[in-house]
Amino acid sequence: MSERVESVQSRGGTVLRGGTVIDVAGERRVDVRLVDGRIAETGDLPADGDAEVIDVTGLVVAPGFVDLHTHLREPGMTEAETIETGSRAAALGGYTAVVAMPNTDPTQDCVSVVEFVRSQGRSAGLCDVHPSGSITVGRAGEQLTPFAELASVGVHLFTDDGSGVQDDGLMRRALEYAGELGLVLAQHCEVSSMTSGAVMHEGECCSHLGLPGWPALAEELMVHRDIELVRLTGSPVHLLHLSTARSVALVRAAKADGLPVTAEATPHHISLTDERLGSFDPLFKVNPPLRTMADVEAVRDGLVDGTIDAIATDHAPHPPQAKERPLDAAPPGMLGLETAFGVARAHLDLELRELIGLLSWRPAAIAGLADRHGRPVETGEPANLAVLDPDGRWTVDPGRLASRSTNTPFTDVPLVGRARHTFLHGVAVVRDGVATR
Repeated sequence: MSERVESVQSRGGTVLRGGTVIDVAGERRVDVRLVDGRIAETGDLPADGDAEVIDVTGLVVAPGFVDLHTHLREPGMTEAETIETGSRAAALGGYTAVVAMPNTDPTQDCVSVVEFVRSQGRSAGLCDVHPSGSITVGRAGEQLTPFAELASVGVHLFTDDGSGVQDDGLMRRALEYAGELGLVLAQHCEVSSMTSGAVMHEGECCSHLGLPGWPALAEELMVHRDIELVRLTGSPVHLLHLSTARSVALVRAAKADGLPVTAEATPHHISLTDERLGSFDPLFKVNPPLRTMADVEAVRDGLVDGTIDAIATDHAPHPPQAKERPLDAAPPGMLGLETAFGVARAHLDLELRELIGLLSWRPAAIAGLADRHGRPVETGEPANLAVLDPDGRWTVDPGRLASRSTNTPFTDVPLVGRARHTFLHGVAVVRDGVATR
């Protein structure tokens, strides 16, 4: 369906007409008027000659998505991605906010780098870009970053993503420090001494292919350690990209004990298995690695039953020359922002409202953005919205993605569901599947 714009008389703004609203409050058929960055009114809205009317009949109007885990690569690695290109990919995927991971060059471990990322997001971004801070200086795992100083300029989530904090005592101090300040630490769960030289999941497929294996235990030991540190300190921790059945079980038990533990899973860990490495194609190399079908099913179950709180993309662009190296030398990582909704919709047995929650208001709460994103679609709320075609079927052409890189594992894979329009602060940044700038 192409958009239909028509003239109507008085209150102005933009009216989304004929759609079904789905948000934290439920599902209802109402029109939505956007004026000056906010939702001005909802209901069966009359014709209004000063308004732009977009026909969204058959589509879903929802709070925009929030990604807890985006690698925008800037500063330092702009051959792979920039804040502009990454945020454009996000907007096309229905995202109105992303949390930018700190493994940039230089690292987001000081105010100057954080403010650079924030400034670039404001000037060039098609979604809100919220910098995270690293837990340790330079992500070296030796000295804590100045949490209070970074918190004073709006950083809420801290992570050494790409490297787990290996030192138990240092992680305990980090949790105590963060807890005093009301911050969230996000852990990359990997005991690095167990993964040196590893290429793929350690299992039958790995043995058959003769490739160095990455044991599930390397993730699970750190998941267990951090859960126990949360039990000790009372401070919250967010566990990044869970990939194994045992990790999901550990988080489920921690939540049953009432611990402040949250977790995320990626689209690729609910849709792809380690067998994809049988082609020796580096496009399927990722950290943590693709696991077995039993693990995939356990992660799906964790999303369905609420053990896992959010779907996060771990959008990790790499230039073609990097991903064309031999498998053992190629960097891990996959694109994810434009395809997340379509992959999740195709692979999760979830009601649409529950799926949108995993992509929108639940990650917004973890990221400390619940005052601006993932909000109910109601009068007076910020107009950060995605208009979704929940059943539209499409396939990925890497050359047509917005990212500066093309390392998607979903080329020619049938996906279900796609963002049609995205509104950031009431302004259309995507119209009918095309970015406006």
